[in-house]
Amino acid sequence: MRNLIIFIRQYFNFLLFVALEIFCLTMVLRDNNFQHTAYLNSSEAITAWIYKKYNDVQYYFKLKDTNDSLVAQNTRLLNQLAVDFDRPDTTGRTVTDTSSGRKYQYLYARVVNNSVNSPNNYITIHRGRLQNVKPDMGVISPSGVAGIVRSVSDNYAVVMSVLNRQTSISARIDSGYTGTVAWQPLQNAVHGILKDIPKSARIKKGDPVVTSGFSTLFPPGIPIGYVEKISDKGTGIFHTITIRFATNFYNLQYVYIIGDLGGNEQKTLEATETQ
Repeated sequence: MRNLIIFIRQYFNFLLFVALEIFCLTMVLRDNNFQHTAYLNSSEAITAWIYKKYNDVQYYFKLKDTNDSLVAQNTRLLNQLAVDFDRPDTTGRTVTDTSSGRKYQYLYARVVNNSVNSPNNYITIHRGRLQNVKPDMGVISPSGVAGIVRSVSDNYAVVMSVLNRQTSISARIDSGYTGTVAWQPLQNAVHGILKDIPKSARIKKGDPVVTSGFSTLFPPGIPIGYVEKISDKGTGIFHTITIRFATNFYNLQYVYIIGDLGGNEQKTLEATETQ
């Protein structure tokens, strides 16, 4: 209490000045409509600005929850695509169970490690054997093909990235021709090579390059990249085509793992013909 009294005595003139200023300002705002309206408008603008900044901060800290929710929703939508179902020819008989034709199923996973500068790049994801992830499952990003699962543990999986010299993906262009997309270690993480497209094929810059569906890894029509450069130098019969990958490998946070529910049957049958 003694310190409070000393403080008031020491700053009495200043405190009195502030009190009188507040009193005068209150009287002016109360008795003058113009000043009163201006004060209300100003205070509302300041309050709105404060609330906006507060909401921006809240939104920033909730981005992870929002992103997780969107990824889960995208997974549900992917699992409803018509291309996920591949029913055998039923000519000559009636099928009553229409739910048994699912061919592809999607799982989402968070990326916990990703390399882009090595000759053989890999992606580590936070889903594994306990979450039904198996080797040789296709992996895509929200914008296109990302890689192929190579090994799994209980809760993690290692994906061979498209940016790997061992990766080879069956691809198709608009004109129906099929080829192979590969990556060369001397290239950056943005560009790849589309091989085995004959010079008789009609192709131009900007054309989409998508999965062919000829393997059990990916459904048909998933973006791999877009034609960026076509070079026909030399006497070969194939185009030399550079593509820009659809997936941004520098900013890979979530991926979708594709399970081909009929893949084992197809692989087993094809294996019998190669023995």
